[in-house]
Amino acid sequence: MNYPFYFDAGLGAMIAQAAIAALAGFVLFYKTVIAVIKGWLGMRKEKKNGSFDSSYEKDPENN
Repeated sequence: MNYPFYFDAGLGAMIAQAAIAALAGFVLFYKTVIAVIKGWLGMRKEKKNGSFDSSYEKDPENN
Protein backbone atom coordinates (compact mmCIF):
# COMPACT_ATOMS: atom_id res chain seq x y z
CA MET A 1 0.00 0.00 0.00
CA ASN A 2 1.09 3.53 -0.69
CA TYR A 3 0.14 5.90 2.15
CA PRO A 4 0.04 9.62 1.31
CA PHE A 5 1.08 10.71 4.83
CA TYR A 6 3.43 9.31 7.44
CA PHE A 7 2.84 10.00 11.15
CA ASP A 8 5.65 9.08 13.49
CA ALA A 9 5.70 9.18 17.29
CA GLY A 10 7.34 12.62 17.36
CA LEU A 11 4.54 14.14 15.30
CA GLY A 12 1.90 12.57 17.55
CA ALA A 13 3.62 13.97 20.63
CA MET A 14 3.83 17.40 19.00
CA ILE A 15 0.10 17.33 18.19
CA ALA A 16 -0.73 16.28 21.75
CA GLN A 17 1.49 19.04 23.19
CA ALA A 18 -0.15 21.64 20.94
CA ALA A 19 -3.63 20.49 22.02
CA ILE A 20 -2.72 20.66 25.72
CA ALA A 21 -1.11 24.10 25.29
CA ALA A 22 -4.17 25.38 23.44
CA LEU A 23 -6.47 24.15 26.19
CA ALA A 24 -4.31 25.68 28.94
CA GLY A 25 -4.08 28.96 27.04
CA PHE A 26 -7.84 29.06 26.60
CA VAL A 27 -8.46 28.43 30.31
CA LEU A 28 -6.03 31.17 31.40
CA PHE A 29 -7.41 33.62 28.83
CA TYR A 30 -10.99 32.83 29.89
CA LYS A 31 -10.24 33.34 33.60
CA THR A 32 -8.51 36.66 32.87
CA VAL A 33 -11.35 37.94 30.70
CA ILE A 34 -13.96 36.93 33.29
CA ALA A 35 -11.96 38.68 36.05
CA VAL A 36 -11.72 41.87 33.99
CA ILE A 37 -15.44 41.84 33.23
CA LYS A 38 -16.29 41.24 36.90
CA GLY A 39 -14.01 44.14 37.79
CA TRP A 40 -15.88 46.42 35.39
CA LEU A 41 -19.22 45.36 36.83
CA GLY A 42 -18.03 45.64 40.42
CA MET A 43 -18.57 41.97 41.18
CA ARG A 44 -15.11 41.22 42.58
CA LYS A 45 -14.90 39.43 45.91
CA GLU A 46 -13.47 41.38 48.82
CA LYS A 47 -10.22 40.03 50.22
CA LYS A 48 -10.27 38.91 53.83
CA ASN A 49 -7.91 40.44 56.35
CA GLY A 50 -6.44 37.03 57.15
CA SER A 51 -3.44 37.49 54.93
CA PHE A 52 -0.24 35.50 55.17
CA ASP A 53 1.56 37.94 57.46
CA SER A 54 -0.53 40.63 59.11
CA SER A 55 1.94 41.39 61.91
CA TYR A 56 2.78 44.77 60.37
CA GLU A 57 -0.78 45.94 61.05
CA LYS A 58 -0.54 45.43 64.81
CA ASP A 59 0.53 48.30 67.01
CA PRO A 60 3.14 47.06 69.57
CA GLU A 61 2.17 49.75 72.09
CA ASN A 62 -1.54 48.86 72.22
CA ASN A 63 -1.59 45.05 72.59
